Amino acid sequence: MTFPVVGMVGGGQLARMTHEAGIPLGIRFKLLSDTPQDSAAQVVNEVVVGDYRDLDTLREFARGCDVITFDHEHVPTEHLKALEADGIPVRPGPEALVHAQDKGVMRAKLDAIGVPCPRHRIVRDPVDVAAFADEGEGFPVVLKTVRGGYDGKGVWVVDSVEEAAEPFRAGVPVLAEEKVDFVRELAANVVRSPHGQAVAYPVVESQQVNGVCDTVIAPAPDLDEALALRAEEMALGIAKELGVVGHLAVELFQTRDGRVLVNELAMRPHNSGHWTMDGAITSQFANHVRAVLDLPLGDPRPRARWTVMVNVLGGDYPDMYSAYLHCMARDPQLKIHMYGKDVKPGRKVGHVNTYGDDLDDVLERARHAAGYLRGTITE
Repeated sequence: MTFPVVGMVGGGQLARMTHEAGIPLGIRFKLLSDTPQDSAAQVVNEVVVGDYRDLDTLREFARGCDVITFDHEHVPTEHLKALEADGIPVRPGPEALVHAQDKGVMRAKLDAIGVPCPRHRIVRDPVDVAAFADEGEGFPVVLKTVRGGYDGKGVWVVDSVEEAAEPFRAGVPVLAEEKVDFVRELAANVVRSPHGQAVAYPVVESQQVNGVCDTVIAPAPDLDEALALRAEEMALGIAKELGVVGHLAVELFQTRDGRVLVNELAMRPHNSGHWTMDGAITSQFANHVRAVLDLPLGDPRPRARWTVMVNVLGGDYPDMYSAYLHCMARDPQLKIHMYGKDVKPGRKVGHVNTYGDDLDDVLERARHAAGYLRGTITE
């Protein structure tokens, strides 16, 4: 018996950590990467350097792969349909993935299946944005380009019709949404296999700084049990209705009146699930590998009462390795995950996980380690 080959499109840290999860299972990976220096390209044995937007490149890459999956949502939908027509399993498939690629398509589908979302519609120009604002509570309004954008890019919060011109310069449709008055952001992470088996991880709190995920607390503290169950059931229902295969992250707003509204969808391993590498019985990466290969899914339950993930962002201190001595000596239970990236200010270069029974202690340990690695904490 030969072990399968998973073709991963995209060479970032998500691909790197997915590959790591496949190693104990003997799963082989083949990578389509933008450059040989990309995070995953440093560790995967078989790397093809090429443009994922070119169909011929994708077809050549897919030769010898048993399944194709992704660490980003940007492969053109029509190319994925062509691969499926060639008989190559694509997971998630284009009919599902388009909902993570196009925010307008996503909102229309979620409306159709009765999933609660912020008030929204596609707008034509700044005057139409003003009309959308007048239909609700007025400005401010959130504007998003329907395709592209991540970590706050492609998203604007505008306070007037004059400020609304910038998003339209990209030349793609623009989605207007109400600015939700929320208590906090949550995320529900689920994994679904081709034959319909699905698992749900505990709902987490996701804390953002300047539009970038900074801290994830698992499970979300003081979250009403009924609301947590509703969020998990919503995520599982979305995965089923959209035909998702693999990992699905549903980013949520918890409103002040006790509801949860869907903000974004991601059909790949997600930053809000990085805590599972050390805090869950089966990580999001391991379950994504299992799902795309249609293997039985692993137990998603947490190993500890609390797990905290804090992203390590680049700063003005590039020599992070020298900080290991302090961090590991101070906290022998600390888990450090680095991505092999050059250190640049604001760039995600790694993350740390801590766990334990006292949330304040677990938070302090994670934030201290991330700050020390970045150089913002020196003692």
